[in-house]
Amino acid sequence: MANDSGFRTPAAEVVFAHNSERQFALLLDFYDVEWEYEPDSFPIEFDEDGEPTKFFAPDFYLPDDDCYIEITTMNQKLVTRKNAKLRKLADHHPDVDCKILYLRDYLHLVLKYGLDEPEHLEEASPPTRIPGEPHLVTLTDRGSTP
Repeated sequence: MANDSGFRTPAAEVVFAHNSERQFALLLDFYDVEWEYEPDSFPIEFDEDGEPTKFFAPDFYLPDDDCYIEITTMNQKLVTRKNAKLRKLADHHPDVDCKILYLRDYLHLVLKYGLDEPEHLEEASPPTRIPGEPHLVTLTDRGSTP
């Protein structure tokens, strides 16, 4: 995430809405992936006059990939709502690439990269996008503190 001087702001200096977002940003920093936190808000619902009534702001934007990432570590009822928002985003903004990272995917990232002590890891199903057995890499080895 770039600050006013154009230099990247490390995840440790950003206030995130949820710890999962902070952990994901630390991982992006570790791999030197450029990111922005909630930079854009897209209208997804409109009134009868066409005025926006509801917006969706994905958690991360990865400028090098021109892709947004939404992280959800919520219960299934709320995940269903978030999926509906993503469908509306695709309907109204088909040119916007937005991926969702689900709880099971997040927990496996946390375990694989030693980001934090994961809760309820035994309840998580296998990851959907990360193949293979987890290999633990600790961010503190590179000077970052989770």
